[in-house]
Amino acid sequence: MSDGVEKSAIFLMTLGESEAAEVLKYLEPKEVQKISSAMVNLKNLTREHIAHVFHDFLLSASSKTSIGMDSNDYIRSMLTKALGDDKAANLLDRIMHNSDTSGIESLKWMDHGAVAEMIGNEHPQIIATILVHLEPDQAASILKMLTDRTRNDVLLRISTLDGVQPLALRELNDVLSRLMSGSGTGKKNLQGGVGAAAEILNYMGSTLEAEMIENVRGYDPELAQKIEDKMFVFENILEIDDRGIQLILREVQSESLIVALKGANEELREKIFKNMSQRAAEMMREDLESKGPVKLSEVEANQKEILKTVRRLSDEGQIVLGGKGEEAYV
Repeated sequence: MSDGVEKSAIFLMTLGESEAAEVLKYLEPKEVQKISSAMVNLKNLTREHIAHVFHDFLLSASSKTSIGMDSNDYIRSMLTKALGDDKAANLLDRIMHNSDTSGIESLKWMDHGAVAEMIGNEHPQIIATILVHLEPDQAASILKMLTDRTRNDVLLRISTLDGVQPLALRELNDVLSRLMSGSGTGKKNLQGGVGAAAEILNYMGSTLEAEMIENVRGYDPELAQKIEDKMFVFENILEIDDRGIQLILREVQSESLIVALKGANEELREKIFKNMSQRAAEMMREDLESKGPVKLSEVEANQKEILKTVRRLSDEGQIVLGGKGEEAYV
């Protein structure tokens, strides 16, 4: 658990339920998970510790803190353990009451397996419409739990989804009303297309990624190429300029980078080393050489985490990701 998450948990625990609820309203589902877990694990806090947290908060009040969450059942359980039944129920009610979220967005608070079970037997077009509203990593986790045939069909529909007709929206709202009692059914603009398909594929893992691209290629080779051109994989870090590499290195933990580089080619490794100090590069080389065999799944997991940082820096405009094909940027 990071020091920032623990401080945030302490801060919210001392605010009172009404104020804490107002803060939590602005957090994403994933952001609530870490802070809820931290709240449960808080023990033996001294007055000095609490005072120190408030002092740090006052010093950094203008900055944002990100903390996270996956499952509605999980947060309910964690907050209940941390605050007791009554307080947890009141806090959750305040968080969810009148929140401007559609039924689809409510799925962000659910376990991936529960969502997959809930929507897995629906029409692929319905599944595609739902998944484009979720975060790419959550959508990928749900796709992995569907059958091969459904998974491939859904990805194809995501990549060709330009908009949703009113009839399809009504059907989607009917499905969600049936599957999720009491959730909102607000109508939102749906963003599909090759970009959404590529983002989801980036989280699928190399084997499934290749299988699904080939399935699309069998249907439409040009569409498959467009999806591939939009994808940004770990090796594409080579296309980032030196200044961008240095910004990325400031955000990435050394141990995560070592594991990620175990699966990288020599050219990419040298690009990384070139943007370190000589001493840091030497230490990294030594750590790579001394590191024993690492599972491919562990390498890919660390690469995906680093890619999340890369995309965040790109979204913030701090770095530029070099594109392929006709696109100048991704």
